[in-house]
Amino acid sequence: MPQKKTAADRDALLRQHLVELLSGGQAHATFDVAVKNLPAALRGKRPKGVEHSPWEVLEHLRIAQWDILDFTRNPNYQHLPWPEGYWPATAAPPDEKAWDKSVRAFRRDLKAISDLVANPATDLYAKIPHGSGQTILREALLVADHNAYHLGEMVLLRRLLGAW
Repeated sequence: MPQKKTAADRDALLRQHLVELLSGGQAHATFDVAVKNLPAALRGKRPKGVEHSPWEVLEHLRIAQWDILDFTRNPNYQHLPWPEGYWPATAAPPDEKAWDKSVRAFRRDLKAISDLVANPATDLYAKIPHGSGQTILREALLVADHNAYHLGEMVLLRRLLGAW
């Protein structure tokens, strides 16, 4: 008969599962797989009938994830204007280094969210003091859900552009 899990065991398991969910790769492509080796010439292309380019989706992922992380940690958090604050101004990266810079920033913020969730000192269930009922748990799930949605979009864009 399996041994009954303690509250500490359940907490550690929840944190582990959350970090795995944030990392992706269990039911869909990971961030690194979705953005790897996309030719620079295709990063600003919008396939026919599609609203966004890979650059726009990458930047949206980065901005939205950063915004959620900022909300969880910053008592002076300021909402970005919707929707324009969450999307880049152009379909293509402004220069050759912008793509890699955005990728690095996304990874950095994803690590910060994962570290926050993994830290046993973080109360996943406590309401964020400057929020309206949100918790770290809710925000971590929101990041995972939002990222999964747009990573699927990135994969589809790459398929439509012949780069998958």
